[in-house]
Amino acid sequence: MTSGSVGGPGSARSDPWFWGQFARLGGTVALATLVLDQAHKWWMLLGVGIMEGQRFKLLPFLDIVYVINKGISYSLFTQSSFMGQVMLAAFAVFASVALWIWLCRGATNRLMAWSIGLIIGGAIGNAIDRILIGGVADFFSLHAFGFYWYVFNVADVAIVAGVAGLLYESFVLSRNDASKPM
Repeated sequence: MTSGSVGGPGSARSDPWFWGQFARLGGTVALATLVLDQAHKWWMLLGVGIMEGQRFKLLPFLDIVYVINKGISYSLFTQSSFMGQVMLAAFAVFASVALWIWLCRGATNRLMAWSIGLIIGGAIGNAIDRILIGGVADFFSLHAFGFYWYVFNVADVAIVAGVAGLLYESFVLSRNDASKPM
């Protein structure tokens, strides 16, 4: 059977276009990230009943505050209209599909699968917010010495952790693999 062929009934597909070696792991991480993100957001909105702009001091360096981010990171490309939010959500879905293909066709280890799964889950979680509430629900505000960073959510943490994992894999693990004799 060639790399791109599909066998008869009951045979396994050999082309990893949609389901590669690490797809189950990455998909599980993406789904868990999505569920955790959405559960936290809806718990804050419906369980706690936090209102937009409301702030609670949690730790000396961490507040809980509800803001709706109508743009992307750091409120770049702010889109106030519903159609603008749909376009940003569609971009997140498109990027997630591209990442899924990378996961299935190019993931070479568990760290890469975890990292891609974190990014996919976070991107889809934020895309859901855009459609349901007209922007991304953010809650965590880190601050120190009068300086406030941007407000973020669980999905944002997952995306940043996923990117960090991919960078580590790219610069450290891949470099170690490249230095091994053949």
